[in-house]
Amino acid sequence: VEERNLLSVAYKNAVGSRRAAWRIITSVQQKEKSKGNNDNAEWAKEFCGKVEEELQKICDDILSLLGDTLIKNAASEEGKVFYQKMKADYHRYIAEFAEGTKKTEAAELARQAYGEAKKVAEKSLAVTHPIRLGLALNYSVFQYEVLQEPDEACKMARTAFEDAIAELDNVAEDSYKDSTLIMQLLRDNLTLWTSDAEGGEGGQ
Repeated sequence: VEERNLLSVAYKNAVGSRRAAWRIITSVQQKEKSKGNNDNAEWAKEFCGKVEEELQKICDDILSLLGDTLIKNAASEEGKVFYQKMKADYHRYIAEFAEGTKKTEAAELARQAYGEAKKVAEKSLAVTHPIRLGLALNYSVFQYEVLQEPDEACKMARTAFEDAIAELDNVAEDSYKDSTLIMQLLRDNLTLWTSDAEGGEGGQ
């Protein structure tokens, strides 16, 4: 479990900083373009392309590792859910910046992997398990942001939150903090999504 978490954190950090940079640069590019500063917009676009290449490489590396080794060698159902969720997350990250058929393909692969993870999680993990809650959190963000399905996203987040609330007294002590933190993020997203059509990014 420790190795699994270290791997996840290492890749999440590598991708997280670049996803944040990509969003900022994309925003700068749009602003410069709207002001008619074409040279600046072009420079931002070029820089954006470099960040996308780096993101693609990191995502390809971890997806290859997940597909070739980690998922099939997972020793427990919990491990399977963890790695399938991870696979879905990295396809989602590609779908965020890719365009055209590449975006469609990445979104479909993410949807399939989230679906696989959900199937195993519902059979084998408690509704309060942090991995199951984290899956619901990220899957619902994917539905909201990438698939543009706000109703489905809200439904999934609400179900996960309410099911966990009902079982809160039975949460394992060692995972109480993690579980309640993710529940808070689910609730935050629900508040945002139901009050503001612009949406938010509360996934991990």
